[in-house]
Amino acid sequence: MKVLIIEDDIQIVEAIKLAFKIRWSEAEVTSVALGEKGIDFTRTDRPDIVILDLGLPDISGFEVLKRIRQFSKVPILILTVMADESDKVRGLEWGADDYVTKPFKQLELLARVRALLRRLMPSDEGPMVRGVLSYKPDTFQFFHGDNELNLTRTEGVIIRHLMKNYGQVVTHASMAEAIWGVDYPDSAQSLKVYIRRVREKLENDPGQPRLLLTKAGIGYYLAKTEE
Repeated sequence: MKVLIIEDDIQIVEAIKLAFKIRWSEAEVTSVALGEKGIDFTRTDRPDIVILDLGLPDISGFEVLKRIRQFSKVPILILTVMADESDKVRGLEWGADDYVTKPFKQLELLARVRALLRRLMPSDEGPMVRGVLSYKPDTFQFFHGDNELNLTRTEGVIIRHLMKNYGQVVTHASMAEAIWGVDYPDSAQSLKVYIRRVREKLENDPGQPRLLLTKAGIGYYLAKTEE
């Protein structure tokens, strides 16, 4: 497996490389300090996953993300000190698959990388149909009636878990485990960002959702719809 780190802080790079060396020694880890070099490397060497900092010395990490998405669907995990919800939403809007803020725990970072790579494995599940909603796990295609919605891999995991528990509340912990394999201390806050993105695609008025609903303090659920 090839990992590309686009990060100019040498201490962060060494910490990530050490984590892989100890816990995932078969991974081939490469790092570049400039966004332009990261874009070129992604195009020519086709890494299996990209770990991307947003505060780069030459161009914005958001610009790197945007340009990589023009030619590649490689999983991209943003690793940054920018912890505002607006920055997380922007990163997800532009095609990031996950978002981790610094300082980070090495084991959590590796777990999230593994979770992203698992989503690349082809699914043998058939289409899921619930009322007017349908989802194809193998292609991440989600349909609301005649409308097809384009989902990211992470959004696809969320919809799949909600569809499996159609009409029932899925707890924050259960959803976090479905996405990342474990429930992290700040997972509920991260989930809010992902749910917001899904609502923006699914709901006519995301501020007044009618399909993807919240059970305050507990979790989320899909409201049952008529055939």
